[in-house]
Amino acid sequence: MFVATMITNPSEPVLTVGNVLPYHRALGGGEFRWLQDGIACEFPLEVVPDGWRNTWQSLQDRGVDLVIQKADGRRKQMLLADMDSTMIQQECIDELADEAGFGERVAAITRRAMNGELVFETALKERVALLAGLPESVIDRVLETRITPMPGGPVLLKTMTGSGAYAALVSGGFTVFTEAVAHGLGFDENRANTLEIVDGVLTGRVLEPILGREAKVEALHQISAARGLMLDQVMAVGDGANDLGMLKLAGSGVALHAKPAVAAQCEIRINFGDLTALLFLQGYSREEFLMPSQLRMG
Repeated sequence: MFVATMITNPSEPVLTVGNVLPYHRALGGGEFRWLQDGIACEFPLEVVPDGWRNTWQSLQDRGVDLVIQKADGRRKQMLLADMDSTMIQQECIDELADEAGFGERVAAITRRAMNGELVFETALKERVALLAGLPESVIDRVLETRITPMPGGPVLLKTMTGSGAYAALVSGGFTVFTEAVAHGLGFDENRANTLEIVDGVLTGRVLEPILGREAKVEALHQISAARGLMLDQVMAVGDGANDLGMLKLAGSGVALHAKPAVAAQCEIRINFGDLTALLFLQGYSREEFLMPSQLRMG
């Protein structure tokens, strides 16, 4: 058995019974269930119908995400998440560079690297070099004034960990940010690169080894093995080219508002929903969501 899930932007709840039922019939769906009125619904399928991608495209044109997956085992026991532009709305290195006066230059390199046009490690070193001379205090200022969680992220973490899942934040960014974000959102652990800081000043270097695409795959294997989990019990989420390895190996690899070159290689794409879409994909209804209390990134 399979299950089809339709999800839209929670701030624009466009789903109605009237506009869902034609697609439900076209896909040969079973009993219809609202996960949240106007925002997410699901129904079982005996088979994945031919031409379902045409239905997917038609729904995309209406601002609706459609995901078809196996029904068995879709509620996961571990979340492995990218940080920048996934769990937070910013790219931390771009924000640091903006403080240094190189914002646009670094942001352009970041966009190309995340779309797979540049070698990640080389692009990272090039961008970090431009940060040389920044005082360490800038990091706290960026955390306090510039970094905000991606919509739905706090609820995703609270609900999954509250249901017994393990959560790991694995980033090609920097530990000075992942530690704060992981603590603020409720991740169980975090991994990232280390900025070299000497006498309270950024040197413009990142310490080896550099955590990139292969390191994220390694983290997936290591953390799941340590928890006694199979890869198909893991949900991974990311948006950039260096996330592709873990997205393809995890039981559910979710490309969230991903770069075009990344989305094209992923079966599960969330282009309109926020991070609560990852809960809907697992069959959680809005009534099962756990709400976080105070949130602080800095």
